[in-house]
Amino acid sequence: MPRTKRDFGSIRKRSNRRYQAFYMGPDQGFHRAPSTFQTRADAEAWLAQERRLIQEDEWSPTRSRRAQVRRRAEAFGPYAEAWLTHRDVKPTTRALYRRQLDRFIIPTFDDMSLRDITPSVVRIWHSELDPTRPTQRAQTYGLLRSILSTAVHDEILATNPCKVRGAGVATRSRRVEPASLKELGILVRQMPARFQALVLIGAWCGLRFGELAELRRGDLDLDAGVLHVRRGVVRHGGQVTVGTPKSSAGVRDVAVPPHLLPVLHEHFNTHVGEGRDALVFPSVKDPAVQVHPNTIYRYWYAAREAAGRPDLRVHDLRHTGAVLAAQTGATLAELMARIGHSTPQAALRYQHAARGRDAKIAAALSELAAAGD
Repeated sequence: MPRTKRDFGSIRKRSNRRYQAFYMGPDQGFHRAPSTFQTRADAEAWLAQERRLIQEDEWSPTRSRRAQVRRRAEAFGPYAEAWLTHRDVKPTTRALYRRQLDRFIIPTFDDMSLRDITPSVVRIWHSELDPTRPTQRAQTYGLLRSILSTAVHDEILATNPCKVRGAGVATRSRRVEPASLKELGILVRQMPARFQALVLIGAWCGLRFGELAELRRGDLDLDAGVLHVRRGVVRHGGQVTVGTPKSSAGVRDVAVPPHLLPVLHEHFNTHVGEGRDALVFPSVKDPAVQVHPNTIYRYWYAAREAAGRPDLRVHDLRHTGAVLAAQTGATLAELMARIGHSTPQAALRYQHAARGRDAKIAAALSELAAAGD
């Protein structure tokens, strides 16, 4: 933005519509206001005050530098960097936050004082985010809100200026249509024998792909008909990381529908190595490495075409599992507990999920499967 020419100091309007003021002091150094201003008049007043201090010989570079140091300490950019550094999140989440900060948040708020981020500033910034990318928009807004919420907790801000109603919620732009029993049968038959059980567990037990890829022999108790989900694998930047599931609710025990047990026994005998740590779905080339998503999709694309469902993703098997379980009469709390889905709104309901009902749900799923044959 062009700077305003003045007898003393300069004022410029920033992209966030606030005003920045600075001047060259008697020490021949530039001195910037400790914060930006809502109006040009406020910037003018600050410059007039600084000029008065110089004229009355009350100005000192030490005082000015202290103000600038205070401003840097309160600036959003450094605060956000420290927030991300000390945030305990998974690598994929950290990478997502990093991209959102660099692309959408830092360019506007970098050197702005936290105290200058008002509801109107946030509202204007949010209005300029791409409305055709609702999920990205909602996630970015949610990240800013989380950072500023921490600033409130740190007693830097009195209240969180993120007050745009509904901005943190995105309407799903892609409607997921679950696979029918007939389509699911075609998908399974079209996959190589070593990966048929992966499709079945994904659909009937509702696991995420990372949870499927990290399953090991010791995680499945076929005698009790229970699958223990304790870990997941993620890939980012060429690195493979094994950790806990996506959320705390992801650590769960899932009752296996009885009609899957013979299939899983056969899969264990044919495709799984000995020992509790043997991967259930290892890489074709290395039994000690988890199967790569690209390997699955190499066969999945042809399988979904054969099923007449070119829109279906591997992840949609999880959605299919939730719908199938719902058809048995499972409550929302039971569904969320079974598939390991975690949201703040559902957290209390998870606590009331009846663990004993899970086995009944699994048995009902097998009855549903038999009815579809």
